[in-house]
Amino acid sequence: MNLTEHYNQLYIKSSEVILEGNYKLDTQINNASDSRFGITLLIRPNEKIKANIQLFLDELKAIEPHQYYYPDPDIHITVMSIISCYEGFTLDKINIPEYIDVIQQSLVHLDQITIEFRGVTASPSAFMIQGFPTDESLHNFRDKLRENFKKSTLEQSIDSRYTIATAHTTVMRFQEKLVNPKELIATAAQFRDYDFGEFQVENLELVYNDWYQREKNTIRLANFII
Repeated sequence: MNLTEHYNQLYIKSSEVILEGNYKLDTQINNASDSRFGITLLIRPNEKIKANIQLFLDELKAIEPHQYYYPDPDIHITVMSIISCYEGFTLDKINIPEYIDVIQQSLVHLDQITIEFRGVTASPSAFMIQGFPTDESLHNFRDKLRENFKKSTLEQSIDSRYTIATAHTTVMRFQEKLVNPKELIATAAQFRDYDFGEFQVENLELVYNDWYQREKNTIRLANFII
């Protein structure tokens, strides 16, 4: 996949949708009874990058203060959604050590992963920071995870919603009607090529999480040093 082209097309289409007022609101963010949970293998960017992301979010907050903004602890890149969030999923339904074993098998030949965060893109319901792996390491690791989980008998829903190929991080979601969509898009446009920083991935986390990866609802199941 050409990530630059993918992010560009997503931004162009989504910004048009937002300006036309056809964006989508996330109605579940403040639903205390939301029971959608799953398990995810993820990467967290370093503190410097998260600080740069918050500078961008501060600009958006000044225009649209009532939307949902990701706090530092929740910012992440999804490596693989192993069990996509669904209502009623709990950890007692799975054998966690077996999942850890499959991931460790997949890590054997993993090369160093380096990711550059540059620019922003959008969807009809959110803003994301664009992530660019500097080589094929992340792509190859995902393929190895797919292969090894497919060979197992473990519950998994890898690629059931879509085949993950990007390295973006979602940082803002629409939860209320936009007040200033034109100003919002104009501000996002100023960050289209902004350099948020580059980092070398030092560890991966396996977590039990809600739909929004909120820290208060997250249980860390394993940490993999790479």
